[in-house]
Amino acid sequence: MILGQNLIDGNWVGSENLRASDDLEGQSFAQATAAQVDEACRAALRDFRAYSGKSRAERATFLRSIAEQMDVLGDEIIQTGMAETGLPEARLVGERGRTTGQLRMFADLIDKTGYLDIRKDGALPDRTPLPRPDLRLTHKAIGPVAVFGASNFPLAFSTAGGDTASALAAGCPVIVKGHSAHAGTAELVAQAIAKAIEICDMPAGTFQIVQGSGREVGSALVQHPDIRAVGFTGSLAGGRALYDLCHARPSPIPFYGELGSVNPMFCLPSAMGTRAAEIGAGWAVSLTMGAGQFCTNPGVAVMLKGPDADALETACVAALNQTAEQKMLTDGIHAAYEQGVRAFRDLMTEVTSCGAATGKRAALPALFKVSAAEWMATPQLQHEVFGAAGIIVLCDTLDEMRDVAEALEGQLTLTLHLDDADQDFAGDLLPILEEKAGRLLANGFPTGVEVCSSMMHGGPYPASTDVRATSVGTLGIARWLRPISYQNMPDALLPSELKG
Repeated sequence: MILGQNLIDGNWVGSENLRASDDLEGQSFAQATAAQVDEACRAALRDFRAYSGKSRAERATFLRSIAEQMDVLGDEIIQTGMAETGLPEARLVGERGRTTGQLRMFADLIDKTGYLDIRKDGALPDRTPLPRPDLRLTHKAIGPVAVFGASNFPLAFSTAGGDTASALAAGCPVIVKGHSAHAGTAELVAQAIAKAIEICDMPAGTFQIVQGSGREVGSALVQHPDIRAVGFTGSLAGGRALYDLCHARPSPIPFYGELGSVNPMFCLPSAMGTRAAEIGAGWAVSLTMGAGQFCTNPGVAVMLKGPDADALETACVAALNQTAEQKMLTDGIHAAYEQGVRAFRDLMTEVTSCGAATGKRAALPALFKVSAAEWMATPQLQHEVFGAAGIIVLCDTLDEMRDVAEALEGQLTLTLHLDDADQDFAGDLLPILEEKAGRLLANGFPTGVEVCSSMMHGGPYPASTDVRATSVGTLGIARWLRPISYQNMPDALLPSELKG
């Protein structure tokens, strides 16, 4: 049952400031006060040493218990998520499986010591001109972490999502700022975590959740001196504002933000000659998945103009024109999408004719085309419109296609559609693309991010705020760890992984 309250230091507490849910009839949510944010941060710091001091096996058991408690809640999470977001049941069932799966993945990770990057340099007492001391290095939890839930993933990138799972695995207490678009779903997951805390006898400050629309709660959270790092998935404007707050603090802290990307695809000549229509039809499916509300949505396709480009356009338009309207996540996201599409219509040629959507927060796809020269000269066309809006960028020559690659800002993904005959030019493009994105694909579509050890979900700014960090995959745990070196430390005082 949804309480509409905040979980602070092991207790569910309300406030006088209530926000009525737009989607859950009769349900309101208490908006956290500044005093409650302060109490949560103090509790997290108070319990940091106790939680980080738990054995890796104990933390792994805790993560698995969270996954089990999410399974116990069953359909209540799914039905609440559907009501709040408009996402279909199958999508949310899959997302719940991904969420519990990554909790178990991080539990498996910390069952072994490999993630700690242990290094040992034994003493060399007889070395001249100076002896070398015994040095051993491991990694320890950085401290209490603030995590911001994402609007477009109410489970996998929110309360118990990848940031929370990896931070808890590292030994960091977590305070989640719930997203107002799915506050009920966030609270239900928090209830599952609270139950796991009880079952596993973890400190009360190990996990907490505060709700609050607007930026007041989030700003207070990232500026609190007891918070040592922040994980964020959201808009460029919101993320940049929080990033600036983190780095303006008297003691600056890391801000790991995933902020946005248009994820261009480069459709090379030989591939276009053999399967342009196939690429166009596949693009339409990827572009409209989840109403285009994926951070890896491929919003731009770059190609040489000519009959093959016409064939791709025809196939893509045919599929898009038959796409039913889809409900977007929030009123704000819907309004921003409609505004972005209107702005595109003033700057480019629209090739779709989908008509006007009529349902609540409903949207239809839109496809545009423009010359490469105009696209490069118009920065607005290179910015993300969050939704199913795509742009065909037409180049006169391969050299101009290379220029488009050079002009790109940082991206989460870049895709090459190529055949064997395209590999020489692809080899010329690849060094450029490697500088521009965190994940490079061949002959596929970037929507859908595999949760595994080799995944990189991040990229150069503005895709993310730290090009070295990923928010998906086991490497994500590195964000919440810091290296510590021990010199000539008695064996009895060393961390267990450094003994012997």
